[in-house]
Amino acid sequence: MKAFDNYEIWWVTGAQLLYGGDAVVSVDGHSKEMVKGLNDCGNIPVKIVYKGTANSSKEVEHIMKAANNDDKCIGIITWMHTFSPAKMWIHGLQQLKKPLLHFHTQYNKEIPWDTMDMDFMNLNQSAHGDREFGHICARLRLPRKVVVGHWQDEKAQLKIAVWARVSAAWADSQDMLILRFGDQMNNVAVTDGDKVAAEQVLGYHVDYMPFSDVLPYFDAIKDADVDALVAEYFRLYEHDAGLEEKGTEGYKKIWNSAKAELTLRAVLKAKGAKGYTTNFDDLGDANVEETGHGFDQIPGLASQRLMAEGYGFGAEGDWKSAALYRTVWFMTQGMGTGCSFLEDYTLNFDGDNSSILQAHMLEICPLIAAKKPRLEVHFLGIGIRKSQTARLVFTSKEGPGITATIVDMGNRFRLIVNDVNCIKPKPLPKLPVASALWIPLPNFEVGAGAWILAGGTHHSCFSYDLTPEFWEDYAEIAGIEMVHINKDTTISNFKQQLRNNEIYYMLNKSLT
Repeated sequence: MKAFDNYEIWWVTGAQLLYGGDAVVSVDGHSKEMVKGLNDCGNIPVKIVYKGTANSSKEVEHIMKAANNDDKCIGIITWMHTFSPAKMWIHGLQQLKKPLLHFHTQYNKEIPWDTMDMDFMNLNQSAHGDREFGHICARLRLPRKVVVGHWQDEKAQLKIAVWARVSAAWADSQDMLILRFGDQMNNVAVTDGDKVAAEQVLGYHVDYMPFSDVLPYFDAIKDADVDALVAEYFRLYEHDAGLEEKGTEGYKKIWNSAKAELTLRAVLKAKGAKGYTTNFDDLGDANVEETGHGFDQIPGLASQRLMAEGYGFGAEGDWKSAALYRTVWFMTQGMGTGCSFLEDYTLNFDGDNSSILQAHMLEICPLIAAKKPRLEVHFLGIGIRKSQTARLVFTSKEGPGITATIVDMGNRFRLIVNDVNCIKPKPLPKLPVASALWIPLPNFEVGAGAWILAGGTHHSCFSYDLTPEFWEDYAEIAGIEMVHINKDTTISNFKQQLRNNEIYYMLNKSLT
């Protein structure tokens, strides 16, 4: 939850002065009680701050401008306690740059049938006040989330919580720097894309950092700090006792991996970066085995551990996955089941149990491990380095999850989301990597087919904790396309959805 401590959500109650000052005082009292109740409920991870009633166009505009300029404010919740004429919200809403949630609720839970009089009716008008506000939001084509329910009901609180987490992750991405240590893998289309458009639409900035600029950080790492990190590895992870013997190749490779981790940490901290990519064809001095000047292999163990701490990561220069993984990690803080960067590796055709093995050369996050990871050293024969290297080996937890990717379609970004079910794999005695095995919903044939039809990547960002609602809110805030592959997906309907979306975005572009 500490990830959200520096953020807050502003609550603004819509009212007017038609019914006099006493009515506004009552509205104000109800609002304060409701905000306190939401903050005390334990379901919403971001603090809600009451910003008073908005009774005029000038007041609305002032609040919206203030929200835009406050770094702590990650979004606005609006609620119309009484009838709030929506023309007075136009100028303020036109200027709002933060996510918006419209809460259609009411102070009292039930109608007081025996005592309700005209004064009560005049003061409790959310039933039509919120519709007036909803109309102007629709007229202005404002992206927003609408939550309907009583403020004391957990179901409504949890919907607000989803939006709060997404809004916090969105705020985090607006100053996100992704460093590319090396370029994209040559001739690969899906991991490339328009970095200018990504910053314009999604907020994050992507910079290239040649490995020659990394080497000074590498040279500054102290041997004593590497020794201490190696000792930490041996405390944290299962391993063969022989790896602790100094002078052996296994110990040397673990020591080199620790130095690579410390180097990456130093670079990321110095640059203020929240994520990075690597490329196994760009690792420094080509004669590193003789000179010791650079990484002797791709920093897989380092990437596994840095992902667990929240740094975004993408393999082969995949900067979109690096940024999206950071967002997944940020949204799920305090939820605790785990998330990871993953790659579709190989297929297992087995009838109704046909599945996809998710793995990579090395870089899978241990947050999804079913049990304590095992530290091992094995040969890796890819890229400019073909040598032994350290990694954490494990299999993932079983259970339902969701995976997502963002692709550049040229005229827009498309978020592709797939519900999946992680199942227990068979042992892989000759493939010493971290892995997950899943069946995409609704089944292997349809799930994989729809993903391919949508142009999905071979990399994705997986979570046990997120639900489709998180990604719907994210796409709404970002203003990007989303397609969701789930238990109800059919290929024919999915293809029609893609066609309809193509028309929508072509028309939308021509109109704007």
